Amino acid sequence: MSTQIVAVDIGGTHARFALATIGDDGRIALGEPATLHTKDHGSFQLAWEAFRAMNGGTLPDAVAMSVAGPVGNEVIKFTNNPWILRPAKIQEMLGPTRQTIINDFAAVAHAVACADEADFLHLTGPDETLPASGTLSILGPGTGLGVAHLYRDGKGSYHVQATEGGHTDYAPLDLIEDAILARLRKRHNRVSVERIVSGPGIIDIYATLAAMEHKAIHELTDVQIWTAAAEGSDSLAVAAVDRFCLALGAAAGDCALAQGASGVVIAGGLGYRIRETIKTSGFAERFRAKGRFAGLMATLPVKLITHPQPGLFGAAAAFAREHVQ
Repeated sequence: MSTQIVAVDIGGTHARFALATIGDDGRIALGEPATLHTKDHGSFQLAWEAFRAMNGGTLPDAVAMSVAGPVGNEVIKFTNNPWILRPAKIQEMLGPTRQTIINDFAAVAHAVACADEADFLHLTGPDETLPASGTLSILGPGTGLGVAHLYRDGKGSYHVQATEGGHTDYAPLDLIEDAILARLRKRHNRVSVERIVSGPGIIDIYATLAAMEHKAIHELTDVQIWTAAAEGSDSLAVAAVDRFCLALGAAAGDCALAQGASGVVIAGGLGYRIRETIKTSGFAERFRAKGRFAGLMATLPVKLITHPQPGLFGAAAAFAREHVQ
């Protein structure tokens, strides 16, 4: 007998909802997702009610939630949006009698564990299937930088560990990155890697390059810079994205070293949008540039998950492991 649930993926900018079906064989089918802007709704309950109205006023009595922030406390505070969530109040306020709540990148790790091989794009390293045993490091830039790791035992079982690895210290590797760090240090006593390797991080990269070129620094949003780079209409924006890819490669390599990974997966909508740029940039070189461990880094397959909704899919997979399987 199949199980119907509501899958939810709440980030800093968007909250995505979808109806999901978990089959008897554990396979997950996602319905068409609805994307709501967090700034357009005063609370998660109000966003839930908006989604419920889109579905004729009724929803399944089970929910799987992926949230951008630490979980496990009585009150969940999101890292990059003002909503709060009280898990103990979900049934009373929303209706579901069964729930699974996990960190957003823990959800992505569940998606990596359950996705088909066709859902991965090769970036660098050996062009082979991700290892069936050992640790996979998973990271993805979005409103922030999500990091998790996935351990597979080679026998079909796995364990997911959410982390806050995006908040580790940023380490510049050349004079340009020294300048980016100096700019950020004017506003932040401590600069984490998330300040650079995230969607909004492109603003400070762009402004630093503009200052080096003695050009006026235009007050552009991150969306405008990413768009200009994609269109090729602004050479500074193109250079900023190339520089971003270098920083992403370095961060991915650091995660792999710290977690003892046998493979790496890049996730998130931003990573997917610049996937071709990642492949032709210095990402791979920076990923491998770990001194005495450069040879080891070259043996690790690095892929990008192309599933269109890994947060929703992964949240449903986590629910299935907890309540169905």
